[in-house]
Amino acid sequence: MGGESRKSLLRWAFLVAVATTVFLAPGTAAHGEAGVLAWQAPTPEPGTVLKAPAGGKFSVQLSAASSVPTASVHIRRAAKLPAGARLVSSDGNRASATLSWTPRGRQIGSYTLRFAAVDNTTAKASVPLALTVRVGVGVVQLSGVRNVSKWGFVMRKTVVRAAPRRSSRAKVRLSLWTPEYYPNLALALQQRVQRNGTWVQIRLPILPNNSTGWVKRGALGTFRTTRDHLYVYRSSTRAVLTRNGVPIFQTRVGVGKSFWPTPPGEFYITEMMTGFHNAAYGPIAFGTNARSAVLTDWPGGGFIGIHGTNAPGLIPGHISHGCVRMRNAAISHLSRLMKIGTPLTVR
Repeated sequence: MGGESRKSLLRWAFLVAVATTVFLAPGTAAHGEAGVLAWQAPTPEPGTVLKAPAGGKFSVQLSAASSVPTASVHIRRAAKLPAGARLVSSDGNRASATLSWTPRGRQIGSYTLRFAAVDNTTAKASVPLALTVRVGVGVVQLSGVRNVSKWGFVMRKTVVRAAPRRSSRAKVRLSLWTPEYYPNLALALQQRVQRNGTWVQIRLPILPNNSTGWVKRGALGTFRTTRDHLYVYRSSTRAVLTRNGVPIFQTRVGVGKSFWPTPPGEFYITEMMTGFHNAAYGPIAFGTNARSAVLTDWPGGGFIGIHGTNAPGLIPGHISHGCVRMRNAAISHLSRLMKIGTPLTVR
């Protein structure tokens, strides 16, 4: 054998060795008549345990290739997939596939998903892959993250539970209407997708203030989103409305007297009312879910409002029975900026 022939054979052996090394990493491989077939990144390593939240979107990227450039590789499922899961494959060299799945609450548990990569040109080389997916309770924070809050109208009369299960203690019954006969709504704090269904934690219009509870997701309508937040500072008698964390409105206010205090805490705007026959409320009033812990015999149970006034000279100060008063020009301006469902913090 001549020198050139020996060099050619050595070059060929080197190229095969390099190709084999490249295509074997990082997963398992199979040898067929035409070459080496192997899983490629970003395919998870065999036996990898993946976590998926119930109610959340879950996906896995798979890839496989052959050491023979002209090969056509196909990725398929090697066992039945869970209900709702879907595998979409794209043949080639390298081949790719995406598993997409949104597990439901009743699917919480552990699943072994099996796949295979096949060389279409030989139909003999096949590489198995097994992955474990553990589906757990899906928890989504709905309000208080990145200046976003979500709320929904109450769609049916419903019992609010102390915990996300029907056997839990009842805290209050939500009505379709506020005490002033406006459509009722609730600020949503978080959502849990679990075996017994989807539950939403909401703020409640009851004493003690800052109470929360759980309702089934179907009790609320489509979630609406707001990036606004109203802050009332009692000591400095100021109100500030922010949007995406940036102040867009501020004014001096009147708040409750020491013996009729404006309650501190986290609340939300429930309604916007106009057309009063009593000038003491000014042109506009916003209802809230905050309640006076002192004047509980008020009509409707002592809900705290934010409204105008017929005595602007008293503002700013600690002047009210607990409501937040603004000069009429200020409350009118605020009404053009702030919508119902806006979170309210009283400090």
